[in-house]
Amino acid sequence: MYHKHMVKDKFSAVWVSHSSISAFRACPRSYYLKNIYKDPKTGHKIKIMTPPLALGQAVHQVVESLSVLPVNIRFKESLLDKYERAWKMVSGEKGGFGDTETEYKYKNRGEEMIRRVIKNPGPIAGLAVKINQDLPYYWLSEEDNIILCGKIDWLEYLPETDSVHIIDFKTSKNEEGVESLQLPIYRLLVANCQKRETTRASYWYLEKNDELTPKPLPDLEVSRDKILKIARKMKLARKMEIFKCPQGNGCRECQPFERILAGEGRLVGNDEYKADIYILDSTKKAEDEDSKIL
Repeated sequence: MYHKHMVKDKFSAVWVSHSSISAFRACPRSYYLKNIYKDPKTGHKIKIMTPPLALGQAVHQVVESLSVLPVNIRFKESLLDKYERAWKMVSGEKGGFGDTETEYKYKNRGEEMIRRVIKNPGPIAGLAVKINQDLPYYWLSEEDNIILCGKIDWLEYLPETDSVHIIDFKTSKNEEGVESLQLPIYRLLVANCQKRETTRASYWYLEKNDELTPKPLPDLEVSRDKILKIARKMKLARKMEIFKCPQGNGCRECQPFERILAGEGRLVGNDEYKADIYILDSTKKAEDEDSKIL
C-alpha cells in the first residue's frame, strides 16, 4: 500500500520561499501569476522588470559575489568595475527604464551604495560562511511534502563563538515591515542547511546607513509554526486551484501581471531560468514603485 511517508520526492513537493510566501500573503492571485502560471505560447513563467528591481539586482550581484572569494583577494578587483559590468545586464529596456534620465538616476543611486561598501566594508571585509547548495533548501514538513528554500545574502562568520550572523542587504528606500517573514525564514534555512548556530541578524540599508541595523533573532519553533501554517494554505490553494485577489478586481500586486496577460507588456528577454521578462510602459513615474503603502 502506498504510504505518504515512504517517498520523499522533491519534484512533487511544494516549494516555498520568502518571495513566494510574501506574494501569497499579499494576494494569492499574484502568487499564482508569479510562481505557477506559464505563458501557453512559450511555456515559460513571466517576470516583470522595474527600475527598483534592476537596481537591487545589480547591487546584490556585486556584493554577493564577494562572499565566495577568500578575504585577502576580495577587493582585488574594483567593485565599481564589477558594478559597471552588472549594470550592463539591466541597462535600457532590460531594466525597465523608459528613458536615459531615469536610468542615470537609478544607476547613480546604486553607485553610491557600492561606494558606501568600499568605504565601510564592515562584515564584507571579514570571514563569510557559504552554504554548499546553489539554492539552500530543506524539508519544512515531510508529511506535508513541503520544502522551504531561499538564498541568504551574507553569512558572517563569528570566530569567537564559532557562530554565524545573518545579513540582508537592502537597496530600497523603505524599511522592511515588522510583519516581514524574511528573518524567520532565513533563520530556519541557516539552522537546517549548515551546522553553526545563528547568534545575530541584521539588515544593511545601503541607501542611507554605513552601519548594519541589528534585528532580534526570531524564535525557531515560532518561526516554523508560522511558516508551515502559511505553506499549508499555499499547498491547499494549489490543490484546489483557487487563487483569488483579495480586492476582487486586481490589486497593486496582481494588476501589473494582469496587464501583461492582456497584452500590454513588452517582452525584453529571458532570465537565467528561462522566464520571459516583460516591462510595462508606465505612465506613472518609476519612483512610485519604490514604496508601497501597507
